[in-house]
Amino acid sequence: MTLTPEIAFYHAPNTRSTGVRVLLEELGAPHRLHVLNMRAGEHLGDAYRAINPMAKVPAIRHGEALVTEQAAVYLYLADLFPEAGLAPALTDPARGTYLRWMVFYGSCFEPAVIDRHLKCEPGPRAMSAYADYDSVIARITEALKPGPYLLGERFSAADILWGSALGWTMGFGLVAPDPVLSAYVARVRGRPAFQTVAAADAKLAQEHEAAAAGAA
Repeated sequence: MTLTPEIAFYHAPNTRSTGVRVLLEELGAPHRLHVLNMRAGEHLGDAYRAINPMAKVPAIRHGEALVTEQAAVYLYLADLFPEAGLAPALTDPARGTYLRWMVFYGSCFEPAVIDRHLKCEPGPRAMSAYADYDSVIARITEALKPGPYLLGERFSAADILWGSALGWTMGFGLVAPDPVLSAYVARVRGRPAFQTVAAADAKLAQEHEAAAAGAA
């Protein structure tokens, strides 16, 4: 029997890597957790920059493969465990929609939200990666309106990404509350994997806060 190489997962609580921790839970994927205390600046040290020179989480190492960037990590892991059914196969027509929403998050949604928050204009339409903020929000709302998930009745890794992102951005007032978006976030966050990770991350965050207080 060929053993699958261990997955090393680099994580910090209450960051973009929290969704990847949920994905690993949903996949039932064995992994070794490497926790970075960002309050202590551990992500900025040489040891982690050797993993990701951008000093961001998430990152994973799987055998000889090193994967950084949020969407890439989601795509890699969901494809690695096809039996979990969280990623349409290459021959599945739903694969196109799945890939679209995986990429739309980082290429359109997040830049639009950050620019809006910082009161930065998106620039001329021909040069902007996302056109304009209202269009971005309208597209994701339209996609979610039929429900219950981005692929209709089928829950996928894309929903973990978007459930996390929309919950975070609406929670901090970066995206205005909307009945369609709020109902979607509640469905995704109500899953057992999200509940498990939320409790685990809350404990990690408390430990990091305590460590910071002790070092002050």
